[in-house]
Amino acid sequence: MEEKKQFLCGVVEGFYGRPWTMDQRKVLFQWMQSWGLNTYLYGPKDDLKHRLLWREVYSQEEEGQLRTLIKEAQSRGQRFVYALSPGQDIVFSSSCDLTLLKRKLRQVSDLGCEAFAILFDDIDHSMCQADSENFSSFAHAQVTVTNDIYRFLGEPPVFLFCPTEYCGSLCSPSVSKSPYLQTIGEDLLPDITVIWTGSKVISRKLSVDCLAEVESVLQRPPLIWDNLHANDYDSRRLFLGPFKGREPQLRSHLRGLLLNPNCEFEANYIPLHSLGSWFRAGKEEGKDEECEYCPDKALSAALHDWMEELNQPLQAGRQSTRADQRASVSRCKTPDRSECPSALRGPPAVAKLPVFPLISSSPPSSPVKGETEGREGERKRPNQPNQSINHQTQGSRPYAASCGGRGQKGQSWGLCGGKDLLSESQVQLLVGLYYLPHEHGTSAQKLLQDLTWLKGNCHLVSANSKKTTPQKMDEWRGRSSRVLSLCEDIAQLHCSVVGGANRAVLYDLYPYVWDLRNTALVAKAFICWLDGRVLSESSPQGTWRDCFHLCGKTTGADLLGVESEPWAFKGGVSGEVQMLLPIGSNNELFTHPPPLFPTSRLYNIRPYHSKDKLEMYRMVRQLHLRNQGGQESSVAHPDIVGDRCFGPCLSLCPEYCFILEDELGVCGCVLGILDVRSFAKRCQASWMPAMRDKYPHKGGNTHPSTQELIKLMEEDQGEYPDSLLYHFPSQLRLDALPELVDVSVSRTLLTAVLTALKANGSQGVFCEVQPTDRQRLEFLTKLGFLEILRGEARSREGVVLGRLL
Repeated sequence: MEEKKQFLCGVVEGFYGRPWTMDQRKVLFQWMQSWGLNTYLYGPKDDLKHRLLWREVYSQEEEGQLRTLIKEAQSRGQRFVYALSPGQDIVFSSSCDLTLLKRKLRQVSDLGCEAFAILFDDIDHSMCQADSENFSSFAHAQVTVTNDIYRFLGEPPVFLFCPTEYCGSLCSPSVSKSPYLQTIGEDLLPDITVIWTGSKVISRKLSVDCLAEVESVLQRPPLIWDNLHANDYDSRRLFLGPFKGREPQLRSHLRGLLLNPNCEFEANYIPLHSLGSWFRAGKEEGKDEECEYCPDKALSAALHDWMEELNQPLQAGRQSTRADQRASVSRCKTPDRSECPSALRGPPAVAKLPVFPLISSSPPSSPVKGETEGREGERKRPNQPNQSINHQTQGSRPYAASCGGRGQKGQSWGLCGGKDLLSESQVQLLVGLYYLPHEHGTSAQKLLQDLTWLKGNCHLVSANSKKTTPQKMDEWRGRSSRVLSLCEDIAQLHCSVVGGANRAVLYDLYPYVWDLRNTALVAKAFICWLDGRVLSESSPQGTWRDCFHLCGKTTGADLLGVESEPWAFKGGVSGEVQMLLPIGSNNELFTHPPPLFPTSRLYNIRPYHSKDKLEMYRMVRQLHLRNQGGQESSVAHPDIVGDRCFGPCLSLCPEYCFILEDELGVCGCVLGILDVRSFAKRCQASWMPAMRDKYPHKGGNTHPSTQELIKLMEEDQGEYPDSLLYHFPSQLRLDALPELVDVSVSRTLLTAVLTALKANGSQGVFCEVQPTDRQRLEFLTKLGFLEILRGEARSREGVVLGRLL
């Protein structure tokens, strides 16, 4: 009887997504033992034999894995609870299904398991005809089968039951008046514990009053399945904050509390460490005031201990030996469950493709050969011809894929060398950015507060503003400098995570840090663009025209009320920063899977500055020379290529040019034109006459290549049909869009330009691509561009792609 009264506190592996590996679970048991936790519930939703194929018994190999896991847990003082979810398709009145259910649980019992759970969560309430004829209600059917199984297993000391109405918001009409819960409370055997998540699926707080109400209806204290740190509902969120909102006094109203944490194992150090602090504080309650649980103190203690783990040279997936490594590089946030075998199987054969297998193997601790070559190739590309350029037609404009000749230092950049150490301030920043589902940490709060203020007061730096005082402008720029500094810290955090020694942390946290890094790059570029010093330091005001009424007005804080579930607004900090941008509603510009090959190169996106012109011209000239066989004499005048590719935009609308730079300098750019019709008239009126004066035709003395480029320059200014410009008045010129291993950087660069165009009132944008450039066509299509015209483009053989903003 004493065993039954033990408060169960620990972890439930019950999320949707790729289950943890066997090695990760063993590390989990070590953590739990160290922190005083005592219970582990096995119930990963994507283990087919736990849920979808619950009738199937485990193979001999899987039996061995499960037996080892049970023994490992017990050796660490942990109670192993095996959970089964038959609710999706069980026929409660079928003797065959009942026999199969007993067979499955008997098999697990024979492996040494002494605690069990039957889960009926996330299923339809309806019953088949046979069940309707045999049971008075859905609850009656579940109770009958559960009681039978409980007796069959010999009434084990721990037996859990998860109802279909497992939280207050799912109860109809309410917790106290729910016929379903009333039946459970009255008919379920008294020693069977009922699982409960609180007032919501993800409860912000658990109160004594709410628990007392459900305890009265169920006629027993419930066990909390706590989803506070669960992140399987949002691929852009991670929760690294402390266990919070559950006072230790709740223990007297509970049978236990199990935390269902992040899908990513390495993200759970602080949540579980602080859960242990909460559990120990509850044990010591009333003995010592210093033992009272404080989330902030628990966070500090967990951070201190986590720092030691973060900079350890751990292998990805916590694999025990290097021989267990597998050539799988990318992680899959939402795997195809139809291809996901049991999570208890051993590692598969070496994968040929760089993707995660959907079972218990893990990515490697160091780059595979293809990964290393890919990253080196990104830096070596300036010294090689670009394939997409070689396939262009003669009339097409040259692409400056990256900056050549910027120095030899580049070969040491970009590889995950595993030498950088995460500092304590960086880890605090990381936790603040990925805190808890209902609240942000300090760093995220500051970022969002400053961005919201800058957006609400951006009229202070508008070109239309006539009465802005220097004090107000200084305040705006002071806040903007804080935002820019924090965005730079996020970029540096990304580099440190990728370059760190801990491969396990890299492959679990990288997709989230990478996503926020990209969003921060766009936000930083946009704030710089709004600032009044776009073209030169002496410029008093910016060139945007106060059209922010066209931009999005809602943030996650506006959409998320206290009573809402966290999935009502997805994206976390990244999503809220995104919604503060003019094109924040265009999710296809922001949500993409992470690259297969993480790169630690430090990128920056910013508006064009007049001092960049020389570097941009040199960059595109070198590329042109490579395409011409590297002969310097192939172009007589050093500016002719740059004047053709960049000149009109840099001269007439430089405010819509954005620069991409890395540690070595400028490596790409994208140019935008707000009003193509007006731009074309200005080109004919001022730009082309200036070019004819700069490159006069002096009989046969002009270099043939120069004559050809001048002719193409005139053709470049051809007109587009009114039917196109009516819906898509703006244009992108992608001649210097870089082609990188991490294509998200190029996407982010393009997104920054679209943000500026939208802020000044553009409702649609188009660009022209050569039909042979399939890589560019695919890139734009993924960003929501659709083919508009073929044959009506400037060079007549081009393809025009457009998208609305």
